[in-house]
Amino acid sequence: MSSSSRDSFTPPPPLDWKFSQVFGETTPGEDLQDVDVVSSIGFEKSGDYLAVGDRGGRVVIFQAKHGKHTPNSFLNRNELERLDSAFTAHPEYQYKTEFQSHEPEFDYLKSMEIEEKINRVRWCSTSNGSLFILSTNDMTIKLWKVREKKVKKVREMEHHSVVCSENDLLGEGSFMSELDKPPTTNGYNVDWAEKIAKDTLSSQEVQTKITHTEEATRANCRKVYAHAHDFNINSISNNSDGETFISSDDLRINLWNLEISDQCFNIIDTKPSNMEDLTEVITVAEFHPIHCNLLAYSSSRGFTRLVDMRQSAICDHSARILQDAECRGSKSFYTELIASISDMKFTYDGQHILTRDYMNLKLWDMRMDSSPVVVFKIHEHLRHKFSDLYNDDSIFDRFDCCISGDGLHFATGSYRSCVFS
Repeated sequence: MSSSSRDSFTPPPPLDWKFSQVFGETTPGEDLQDVDVVSSIGFEKSGDYLAVGDRGGRVVIFQAKHGKHTPNSFLNRNELERLDSAFTAHPEYQYKTEFQSHEPEFDYLKSMEIEEKINRVRWCSTSNGSLFILSTNDMTIKLWKVREKKVKKVREMEHHSVVCSENDLLGEGSFMSELDKPPTTNGYNVDWAEKIAKDTLSSQEVQTKITHTEEATRANCRKVYAHAHDFNINSISNNSDGETFISSDDLRINLWNLEISDQCFNIIDTKPSNMEDLTEVITVAEFHPIHCNLLAYSSSRGFTRLVDMRQSAICDHSARILQDAECRGSKSFYTELIASISDMKFTYDGQHILTRDYMNLKLWDMRMDSSPVVVFKIHEHLRHKFSDLYNDDSIFDRFDCCISGDGLHFATGSYRSCVFS
């Protein structure tokens, strides 16, 4: 950037946060159940749909109210964010549907329980407008198709009983009149009386009427991608080609085709021959938003590696490493704990990478691997409390980060329900 352009550059105005909407608010006196705690969240690319996963294995989908009936439906998420709030109201989301994505399981080979908690949800891009979503727990990934079906609403009318009197059944035009019947102890032929009781006296008609049809949303499981990870899945990411996705655990990254669920290709394997030599684990992996051959993954040592899948089938040793030069100095017991990257995102233009560790939020230029462009210090006030944070395990807490549609704003979480942007 030249000096003239740098002088003319005007930073974006600070965001004015306003309360918009809350989902799943508990009523006074209601106890919060662990299965209802949100564990993952993801917006569909247009911003019209929001998927929320919880610890109970459920996925709840919300839809923006503007939908198909207002001019806003012709604007994507980036354009909506650029519009002035006075001109366009903030989108309001309404409940659309929910489904049970995962159930608790037990791995008998490892004698291990697999909980149903949803770790990640990711929307899939499609050319025909269909809604597909990937969801995963610790071991199994599932592909769901969300679609609307027209359901006929039926109203049941009152029951009409057809009960005939003796005169109706045994009148002048009847098959057998009273005068022709052989007498019995009760005045009727026994066989004829039984036929009346069976076929006519207790007959009923139920009339139904279709009142109207309405759209109901259903989610159907299309594919199950299982038995490919030995360790807990920590991330999934869709490719820009719309055909493949990756899943990562602590030591491996697998490449899947959406249409093939019984096999995958292992592109990164960091497992050492001797587990005692293990020095770092994979924490998150993400595809490039534009180039389908590029991906990045971060580790517990604070490294972010850029991989080009065209260079090698196994991408372990062909990666560029983004590492902060300031982190190469003196180290302490807590250095690697706070350096572990808990989340990573590409900007929408694919030129920068945003990473979040325990202390900082860092923005990287993909062309500069020696240091980040800017560092946002989030937990600097906790630097002298590492011992206390370690004793209560808070130092292992993970924080996510996200980028606005226009790429000008970033956000991340902290303690006490605070959000930094």
